[in-house]
Amino acid sequence: MVERASKFVLVVAGSACFMLILYQYAGPGLSLGAPGGRAPPDDLDLFPTPDPHYEKKYYFPVRELERSLRFDMKGDDVIVFLHIQKTGGTTFGRHLVQNVRLEVPCDCRPGQKKCTCYRPNRRETWLFSRFSTGWSCGLHADWTELTNCVPGVLDRRDPAGLRSPR
Repeated sequence: MVERASKFVLVVAGSACFMLILYQYAGPGLSLGAPGGRAPPDDLDLFPTPDPHYEKKYYFPVRELERSLRFDMKGDDVIVFLHIQKTGGTTFGRHLVQNVRLEVPCDCRPGQKKCTCYRPNRRETWLFSRFSTGWSCGLHADWTELTNCVPGVLDRRDPAGLRSPR
């Protein structure tokens, strides 16, 4: 009988702790958690003045964000895909070689990790990424490594007579 009563007390105490924790997390967002049972007004500005210690490190002018660039696949332009880890880069890289509608889509064979992405009427690649050229500049190459490595890799891949200035 004592064992049964101790189990009941344990269940009641556990339920009370659970409800207390639940109220602590959910209560402040509800009108129940506000003093007097009323929710704060919607126009309440939580940060009325900017933090004087915050220093704006990056400034992107609107004209830079709204500029448009033309990519000429039939010309000599090359897209170099810089993969940044944990940002969805693998999914986006696969999307570039598998799902983009192009005049000449990338040739992706089942079971093969790399796809062949040639320009129309030429055997030159228009995409430099791990899914088209492999890890040509090393595993998870950063901006500096790609800047130094890509021109040399592309020059080795293109036939000598067809090389154009990059």
